[in-house]
Amino acid sequence: MGSLAEQAALSQRTLQRQFLDATGLSPIDWLIRERVAYARELLETTDRPLQWVAEQAGFGSQESFRRHFRGMVGTSPTEYRTRHRNIIPADRLVGC
Repeated sequence: MGSLAEQAALSQRTLQRQFLDATGLSPIDWLIRERVAYARELLETTDRPLQWVAEQAGFGSQESFRRHFRGMVGTSPTEYRTRHRNIIPADRLVGC
């Protein structure tokens, strides 16, 4: 958060206070929420491995990804993908 405050030419405390006033969230909580939202989209629309999804969404590890995902969504990334997948696997396409 230090570099973000620096880029905004604000102290970390001022940035945090103004960010909270504007969004209702701390900068880190907002960032995690955005990362989980992007991960959900990737889980729904790709068959890529969870490690790839975690990396693309900006999580430092699969463990961190799973912990934050479960905390916000209430289920594991694997369970979420199973229930919400919006792609049709190639082996299920008929007549194409």
